[in-house]
Amino acid sequence: MTYPSEVKADMQQRYTYPHTIENGTGERITFSRGAGGTAGDRLEAENVVKPGAGPPMHVHHLQGEALTVRQGRMGYQRLGQPPQDAGPGETVMFEAGDPHKFWNAGDDDLVCTGYIEPILNVEYFLTEMFASVQRHGAGRPDPFDMAFLVTRYRAELGVLEIPPTVQRFVFPMMVALGRLLGRYRRYADAPPPASR
Repeated sequence: MTYPSEVKADMQQRYTYPHTIENGTGERITFSRGAGGTAGDRLEAENVVKPGAGPPMHVHHLQGEALTVRQGRMGYQRLGQPPQDAGPGETVMFEAGDPHKFWNAGDDDLVCTGYIEPILNVEYFLTEMFASVQRHGAGRPDPFDMAFLVTRYRAELGVLEIPPTVQRFVFPMMVALGRLLGRYRRYADAPPPASR
């Protein structure tokens, strides 16, 4: 795996902690700090998820993720396995390459603390994706933003609910069109992707 020094330097200069993002559809993440971990730098965070909300099935190709439930019930599922749940004090770990999703399976806010390790570009990706959902206003990111972010950071993470043919053929065409239309000026300072 290549972890460009530019990625680490960018993360250290881009954000001031705590750094909170919200997507307007029931998810709020507060990144608290970067710290040393066993597999490289670790990004620690707290997330608050409204009932029924949570990220789609996704995979961190190069990163491990751990979530500890502090309040509420977390439903989670690994690809091809039945749904499970975790309650206060329980920790769920997803190894690099382990497709998964999680959601608030209760009636009150789900509060979890956790980390992703190594950091790479996950904070940038999520910050921009959440901002796109807010700008787009339809409960989903703008399709051009989604195409850019998923294509640029595909070696780091994948969104499995988007068909592979769309990601492989349609998204690159959308990115090319988006560049022609000037839709990606906001990403002029996007950090370089890491690679396997």
